[in-house]
Amino acid sequence: MSDRLTRIAIVTSDRCKPKKCRQECKKSCPVVKTGKLCIEVTPASKIAFISEELCIGCGICVKKCPFEAIQIINLPKDLDKDTTHRYGPNTFKLHRLPVPRPGQVLGLVGTNGIGKSTALKVLAGKLKPNLGRFNNPPDWQEILTYFRGSELQNYFTRILEDNLKAIIKPQYVDHIPRAVQGNVGQVLDQKDERGKKAELCRDLELNQVIDRNVGDLSGGELQRFAIAVVAIQNAEIYMFDEPSSYLDVKQRLKAAQVIRSLLRPNSYVIVVEHDLSVLDYLSDFICCLYGKPGAYGVVTLPFSVREGINIFLSGFVPTENLRFRDESLTFKVAETPQENAEEIQTYARYKYPTMSKTQGNFKLRVVEGEFTDSQIVVMLGENGTGKTTFIRMLAGLLKPDTVEGSEAEIPEFNVSYKPQKISPKFQFSVRQLLHSKIRDSYMHPQFVSDVMKPLLIEQLMDQEVVNLSGGELQRVALCLCLGKPADIYLIDEPSAYLDSEQRIVASKVIKRFILHAKKTAFVVEHDFIMASYLADRVIVYEGQPSVDCTANSPQSLLTGMNLFLSHLDITFRRDPSNYRPRINKLESTKDREQKAAGSYYYLDD
Repeated sequence: MSDRLTRIAIVTSDRCKPKKCRQECKKSCPVVKTGKLCIEVTPASKIAFISEELCIGCGICVKKCPFEAIQIINLPKDLDKDTTHRYGPNTFKLHRLPVPRPGQVLGLVGTNGIGKSTALKVLAGKLKPNLGRFNNPPDWQEILTYFRGSELQNYFTRILEDNLKAIIKPQYVDHIPRAVQGNVGQVLDQKDERGKKAELCRDLELNQVIDRNVGDLSGGELQRFAIAVVAIQNAEIYMFDEPSSYLDVKQRLKAAQVIRSLLRPNSYVIVVEHDLSVLDYLSDFICCLYGKPGAYGVVTLPFSVREGINIFLSGFVPTENLRFRDESLTFKVAETPQENAEEIQTYARYKYPTMSKTQGNFKLRVVEGEFTDSQIVVMLGENGTGKTTFIRMLAGLLKPDTVEGSEAEIPEFNVSYKPQKISPKFQFSVRQLLHSKIRDSYMHPQFVSDVMKPLLIEQLMDQEVVNLSGGELQRVALCLCLGKPADIYLIDEPSAYLDSEQRIVASKVIKRFILHAKKTAFVVEHDFIMASYLADRVIVYEGQPSVDCTANSPQSLLTGMNLFLSHLDITFRRDPSNYRPRINKLESTKDREQKAAGSYYYLDD
């Protein structure tokens, strides 16, 4: 029996409704028919219980369940010995743990729902690992024996004996105002144990909002405030769960530098991050997590940064000879279909005039430009440079103050807009939402295969909109935006809350849809890898954020990126194996060479 596969049975508690079905799982199970209790549903039980020891993995119950609440998964061999934690019977299971090293930054990369936050809780000492024995959890002595001989033994011993202090920056910063009262300056004063308040406020640009109430901060301000609150305290373990969401490129790099500045010879820094170029810049080594979201997660051994990210993208772990994703993800920029001259005539060209708009103390000047259909224009600029203002002027939601030029009319465009912040107010299921908003599209087979299938909308159909997580909401919002018939699609930060894998899928969906439908998209995106994958043309914003800015006319990817990166004073190179853009470390040989040559962004393969 020792060679039999380990399998896990997952019963999704919010889907399993034994009172509303005929308990098909139990009736159809061949093991139950032989008289063994493989699947039990008693009148008292809220959900079905499946015995993993007795299950033979036939999968009949999976097909028969009317609510699709059951998953039976055969695990790779040898994983059973490595269970670190399991929440309960038929629930999520985490195998192995990432191994933090003192004085270095450990990066974690993996899809959502694969156990990254669980691993953080265990490493922070906030969740005691039960090694999979949720009925009789082990005591610490046994846990330490279990990790004997690994670096984790020293780590947990230190947590127990030296009483290490761990601080986690939470993933969802929008929940902070519920827990924290007072204004930014006061909160930072209370927490300041390292005397670094002035320095952190300067680096994280918090001086502008120092007197503001925490409840009145925008997403990006909340994120920088949360990073500052963690960095200002004295602790041995610092953990950051997605520190870059809502931040623009410049702020992401600043945040990365602040996080790296926390390193001391015996302190640990652990970061979960989905923006791969930031993760690359931040980390000293990387653990990947793979598995099946919501069912089980496995942590790999630590790899070097480049190797770790490439393993995640290729979907194959060489040390374990294991493939965890069918296709590998690459960033080869496909040539735009506007190459041969005959085709160009068929593209409709649109122009917009030079215009300006003043709102309060902020002035935006837009230089005239033109765009064609089947084209994606990415807007690059810091937060507060008026990207959304420009989008709203194109959409006709805002009237410009002055319009210059011979064609002083802004053409009327039919626009579909996905805003940056998505607040769910719709009280019914996703299916009803799609039905009421984009009925024609969501019934259309082309739209289903191009947009809904890759974004995995099917699995969310019966869930209430208000109960969706950040990433699920983002996918539904993208689907709604693309489903509305329009000439121009304005998409504000499509990557927020999506994990690295979903970001690449979302970029491909947007690109394919815009080409097939012969439309134009304007996209605001701060995830650099995603921005360079999407862009056919680039609009660069210059000037002082929130005061006086200029939007240049659309230019080619190379010249636009070069201009933008020269403002940020960073250079990019390309990874030879999958072409992803990588940030050069400041003042490295490559960085100095590229700056001297004036090529901040590399496109040549």
